[in-house]
Amino acid sequence: MPKNSASLAMMPPVVLAQLKQLGEHLSIARKRRKEPRRAWAERIGVSEPTLMRMERGDPSVAFGTYATALWLIGRAQAIAELAAPAMDQGALETEVRAALTRSVRKPPSIEQKLRGKRAGQAS
Repeated sequence: MPKNSASLAMMPPVVLAQLKQLGEHLSIARKRRKEPRRAWAERIGVSEPTLMRMERGDPSVAFGTYATALWLIGRAQAIAELAAPAMDQGALETEVRAALTRSVRKPPSIEQKLRGKRAGQAS
């Protein structure tokens, strides 16, 4: 079994599908620019076989390789947006649940204070 097969088995299928789609999109971007694999690989700083694996969406290819390819097509700004706090729905849902469970105590109203004094006078 190849060394990365175990980690691939643990990777969610949706992640594998997204990487495959990213690789396909990067391949299309290279082809639209009429860049041969050799030149594109040199610009990214990888070998042609690594470039081919990246274009297939291989998760064992370093993230830096994908990031450099995104930079080459003018999409480097998208990298920071991937985990932007404003887009973190899981954290937002957790914060909302926590806010809903917090007890917010209002100060007693004047009527409640007066009732309390009257009850104390009656005894």
